[in-house]
Amino acid sequence: MAVATAAPITAMTGNVPISVGFGNGTGAPAGYLFATLVLTVFSVGYVAMAKRITAAGAFYGYISHGLGRAAGMASGMLAVLAYVVFEASIVGVFAYFAKTTVGAQLGVDLHWTLYAALMLAVTGVLAFFDIHLTARALGIVLVAEIAVLFGVAMAVVVNGGGPDGIPLEPVNPAGAFTGASAGLGLFFAFWSWVGFESTAMYGEESRNPKRIIPKATLVAVVGVGLFYVFVSWMTIAGNGLAESVRLAGSDNPLDLFFAPARTFIGDWAVTAFQWLLLTGSFACGMAFHQCAARYLYAVGREGFLHRALGRTHPKHGSPYIASAVQSTIAVALVALFWATGQDPYIHLYTLLAILGTMAILIVQTLCSFAVIGYFRRNHPEDRHWFRTFTAPLLGGIGMTAVVVLLLLNMETAAGTAADSVLFRLIPWIVGTVFFGGLALALYLRAKRPDSYELIGRIVLEDSQERTDEPTGQAAPARP
Repeated sequence: MAVATAAPITAMTGNVPISVGFGNGTGAPAGYLFATLVLTVFSVGYVAMAKRITAAGAFYGYISHGLGRAAGMASGMLAVLAYVVFEASIVGVFAYFAKTTVGAQLGVDLHWTLYAALMLAVTGVLAFFDIHLTARALGIVLVAEIAVLFGVAMAVVVNGGGPDGIPLEPVNPAGAFTGASAGLGLFFAFWSWVGFESTAMYGEESRNPKRIIPKATLVAVVGVGLFYVFVSWMTIAGNGLAESVRLAGSDNPLDLFFAPARTFIGDWAVTAFQWLLLTGSFACGMAFHQCAARYLYAVGREGFLHRALGRTHPKHGSPYIASAVQSTIAVALVALFWATGQDPYIHLYTLLAILGTMAILIVQTLCSFAVIGYFRRNHPEDRHWFRTFTAPLLGGIGMTAVVVLLLLNMETAAGTAADSVLFRLIPWIVGTVFFGGLALALYLRAKRPDSYELIGRIVLEDSQERTDEPTGQAAPARP
């Protein structure tokens, strides 16, 4: 589920051309190597928390325990915002890929909203059932998209590369910080992982979350990271250094991937690639839907939104009401962009992706520091100079730098959509949601202390593990 959220084929084809053409150039693979290192360090602290706290709200619960209930509520609201808009964003890119691919391959020209409606309907139906049904469906898609990316990369290796052979320049660590705009390249590298943290959300539905969630997180970070480095490196090698930069900056940037697929495997590989762009983006949107539903469920069962959101299906165990609400929100967002004449890729995908990414990167940053706060007060037997202090500190600093990269390169990342009203409102929306969450928590502390005590505290733990951060008193047991 987490790897499907990261969407390898969408991340590679969507982000690598921008990094190569306008960011750190042929040093893009080195940018992915750097991002892998930073996110691995971040994951050390994240995994330490996952071994102690299992909650569908993940960041919401972690930050509440580590930095206090007010910070937890503010972060929870930001996380809800991020995952809620991510699904609609991916629906946009799916509709764009579907319209262009079906038109090119089958000669059928349908409006993009029909493909968007189809994806929203299938997603809603799958999410109603047990999470394992979704996992099996996404597993098939995920294997297919990884296979085509890996197949093309290995074909380049077997044939000894392109015009420049297999150059080492793209994986020279210094290359991550060179090029026309190294900051832009690094930001798109980090953007390629958005969603890996969703492993923790499925802890309550896992047979052994204390063992499975940490392993899944490290696989989603390290495994995906090494895969990204290898695929982007071989893609550049297959085209040659100069040709890669030219293709990435052309009117058809996807040729950066299609050209080596056609050269080293054949035209059929390009056709498969195009169809897998559809299924890969569908898998990504489906996974983000599940994330959003679980955040709405986590906040709803604590009574901060309607308590009906906190219900699970009596047979399938899915947060089916929260899922239906998320589907309704996604439909409304897509309909709004359609009604105002916006483009599914330029506006719907790009703008909502930037909005969600800004929100989730801020939450990830706070989570790193929450690890330090949590273990400073709890579980002295688990305190470790690296795992519970140095790694989360370095991770927090690294994630802060990524947020700065986003702010500095946001206009470039938005492209032509930077002229829209929504683009200018993005920082204000994020700030309003965050400080609104803080204000809600402070109101609850003053007027409804019983509700305030519940913030981020309904978790799948023994009651003694849910401690109150200022006093060390046990928090309310799970209902």
